[in-house]
Amino acid sequence: RMLIMIAGPYTSEGASALQRAENLRRMNLAALAVWDKGHTPLIGVNAVMPMIECAGHHRYDELMMPICLDLAGRCDAVLRIGGFSRGADQEVERIASHGGRVFRDIAEVPAVDR
Repeated sequence: RMLIMIAGPYTSEGASALQRAENLRRMNLAALAVWDKGHTPLIGVNAVMPMIECAGHHRYDELMMPICLDLAGRCDAVLRIGGFSRGADQEVERIASHGGRVFRDIAEVPAVDR
């Protein structure tokens, strides 16, 4: 059983609030598919946004990627979804740099028994 980060676009290319919500929905759907394969999914945005909402959005840059990358450093693998995203690519690089597996499609993620 692996801890698998879901990495995809969130704010890329000036995403509107509606686009950010859709991007996050796609990551959550991918996370559910990872769970259904028997692994534990992690989405950095889901972990950090509540903190940003408490701290104020002026602290977004200070908090978002540093925390996401710290979390990525603890993952066994990453499922990279969606289009262009500098942040998602940094998460992939962090996980790959410590020998973690990189999946580009949910079909590549092996199923395990719980």
